[in-house]
Amino acid sequence: MRPGVAPRPLDGGNPARQAMAMIDIRPVAHPIGKIVAALGASMLLPVAVDWWHGSPHWQVFFETGMLTFIAGVLLAVATGGAERSMTIRQAFLFTSALWLVVPVFGALPFVLGQPHASLTDAYFEAMSGVSTTGATAFPELDGLPRGVHLWRVMLHWMGGLGIVVVAMVFLPAMRVGGMQFFRSEGFDTMGKILPRASEIAGEVARLYLILTAACMLTFILLGMNGFDAVVQALSTVSTGGFSNRDASFAAFSGAPEWAAAGFMVLASIPFIRMVQAMRGQFGPIWQDGQIRAYLRWMVYACAAVFLYRLLDEAPDSLTGMLRETVFNTVSIFSGTGFASADVSAWGQFPLAVLFLCGLIGGCTGSTSCSVKVFRWLVLLQAVRAQIRRMQLPHRVYPLRFAGRVLEKDVIDSVIAFFTLFMLTFGLLIVALSLTGLHPRTALTAAWTSIANIGPVWGPEITGNGSVAQLPGAAKWLMIAGMYLGRLELIAVLVILLPRFWRG
Repeated sequence: MRPGVAPRPLDGGNPARQAMAMIDIRPVAHPIGKIVAALGASMLLPVAVDWWHGSPHWQVFFETGMLTFIAGVLLAVATGGAERSMTIRQAFLFTSALWLVVPVFGALPFVLGQPHASLTDAYFEAMSGVSTTGATAFPELDGLPRGVHLWRVMLHWMGGLGIVVVAMVFLPAMRVGGMQFFRSEGFDTMGKILPRASEIAGEVARLYLILTAACMLTFILLGMNGFDAVVQALSTVSTGGFSNRDASFAAFSGAPEWAAAGFMVLASIPFIRMVQAMRGQFGPIWQDGQIRAYLRWMVYACAAVFLYRLLDEAPDSLTGMLRETVFNTVSIFSGTGFASADVSAWGQFPLAVLFLCGLIGGCTGSTSCSVKVFRWLVLLQAVRAQIRRMQLPHRVYPLRFAGRVLEKDVIDSVIAFFTLFMLTFGLLIVALSLTGLHPRTALTAAWTSIANIGPVWGPEITGNGSVAQLPGAAKWLMIAGMYLGRLELIAVLVILLPRFWRG
């Protein structure tokens, strides 16, 4: 180097790259490493199941479990000196990175063992599991080892618990899509009972376990064998939709449909309200405007579909038609995606109702997905207030929710979310159409991905609802949709802005 000449920076002097280099990723990488290690340890459950049933496939789960565990431990140890607290920017990075990294390791057993899937199909399945979407890329399910079935619904179950914690702790702090309204909901409403985020997560995890155990026991009492009950319970409480049967829930028609519908409803209402109920505070459940609207709209949807079918068909059994209608409507409304009948054969009106139900989704702070009831209520209030202003422009119409005035930044965030959601939905439909899909397939594939619902209808879809015959580009577009939809879009897209990296 010549004297007097300054060394050239490794980043080429690019200010954006310098800013990126200054971001401390250790507080992000350290908890991700711990979660990946826990994911590897959890693979011992499929190992035990396959070994107990004499399947040699247990070796695949053991090897991938060890690999995943070691990778997670190394990452956690390498970043162990980091502070535990996160800045807002690091929280955005954490949530975005976590839902990309976990499916990578979750997909390994599908590649190295049965069904020996391609990287695309394996990552699709793992992302569908972690995001609790429920769409499958596997052409056949009945012949897969039990360990594979268990692992698929375990991804559901862990992803469902994770998204509840993210919705209650991270999204309000990041002010995503109006979720800042619930910042005090998680930390103040519970008073001294739940003063910190870690205690909130602990209470939610206990409730999640209780719901899962209750659902499992109910299914067993209604005639399912133990393994079927475990699989369906993990999938039901997480509102995921994976099943170990090609026929989905049609294999368990009857009383289990009513039970599953009830647990899907419970899983799609705010978990913090159920925690309060467990502590003897039942009033907040009924006083919550979200829950009342959700139940009311669900009853309307079930009634509309049932009455249409009653007039259009000649049912063998009224109770059977009612049970089938309620189960499948609740399944789509909650974002679970189980099917006990071919709803695409019910007619155009029922499909339109179910399509709208999927775009509404469940309540915030639940395992459910899509836009969420809270945002629809805020949007409807904003529209109503705007109409009133046109009639009486000098009057003030404050928007309220749960007895509290909605601040302008909450309303703006909700409207921004709606705009971005619909724009992304439309672009995804166009992009999927360009891959050569039938228009109906492209529409429902975009709908099920961005809203994390599960079913896809169209000529390219196989008998068990699998997207196995879709081109690889379409599957990756659906993966992107599932990822964006599960993390509420803005939480992901914000890290793509240059301003984010400039601090």
